[in-house]
Amino acid sequence: MPKAAVHLQHDWIYCCEGYARGVLNINENDRTFSSSKLFHAYGLGNGLLFPFHVGATTILYPGRPKPRPILQKAHETRPTLFFSVPTLYAAMLQETDRENRYDLSSVRLAVSAAEPLPADIYRRWRERFACEILDGIGSTEALHIYLSAREGKVKPGSTGQPVPGYELRIIDEAGREVPCGEIGDLMVRGESTAPFYWNRHQLSKERMRGQWFFTGDKYCVDSDGYYWYAGRSDDMFRVSGEWLSPIEVEGALIEHPSVLEAAVVRYQEEIGLQTPKAFVVLKQGISATDGLARDLQDFVKQRIAPYKYPRRIEFLAELPKTAAGKVLRHLLRDKEK
Repeated sequence: MPKAAVHLQHDWIYCCEGYARGVLNINENDRTFSSSKLFHAYGLGNGLLFPFHVGATTILYPGRPKPRPILQKAHETRPTLFFSVPTLYAAMLQETDRENRYDLSSVRLAVSAAEPLPADIYRRWRERFACEILDGIGSTEALHIYLSAREGKVKPGSTGQPVPGYELRIIDEAGREVPCGEIGDLMVRGESTAPFYWNRHQLSKERMRGQWFFTGDKYCVDSDGYYWYAGRSDDMFRVSGEWLSPIEVEGALIEHPSVLEAAVVRYQEEIGLQTPKAFVVLKQGISATDGLARDLQDFVKQRIAPYKYPRRIEFLAELPKTAAGKVLRHLLRDKEK
């Protein structure tokens, strides 16, 4: 069911100053190009509010965000700031695997949001196009990105550190802050957060907790102050008595040279236990076989704790996603019921 997050006009100014200036260092000489459209909070900031705030140029593309036309548009229009989502970054890398006739040398920074950016995609993009992708997380409730990687200080796989003007906390079920390295629920406080949802009184009480917004995302923070995404609260589940983060398993799968995308959900075994199941999209030209499925399972066991490997693998032509590029994991979970 759609939610309407109520905002003040001043909230966008706060995002423009904190994120666009504070993280991206945007200025009037920049040219922004976003594959995400203006109807999405992420695209609205990237393609309209940020460039308008500083007098920069914005490049708009009316077509569907497919890898080849997005690459061609970037090649032709020479943006300096490029905004997209992990799904499209992976597809664009596959497109340039075959032939890289696209010149993206004008791009000084790329940005990713909507889904966590796998470390392997970050490394491959930087190697191919000689620019960093700054992963970030935001929400319509906070209006834009409040946690982001920084230029020259990226830890691949990490979402980075708080954006200027925002405070973050990681709490347990009792509301206590968890120790460094432990997974908990992410809370954010900043001047751009919505005070309530329109006509959703109960949901407002659950999520808007005074000045803090309960994001519903699971995170941990390391000793350097870098935040690491573990999944949505309803995505986490226990395997062999230990918490499993689907994101960690997906990241391991994506490192395999045959895998384009992966999504992991809980699977209810007949004996009542929950185990991880992976839905995998293969790169073009790769055939789905039982042998490849076993190879992927062994591949995961060699990279992360063996108990986390997917007990089942199903190959799909594509993953279900929102218009903004976010994987609809609940549809994959429902598929198993």
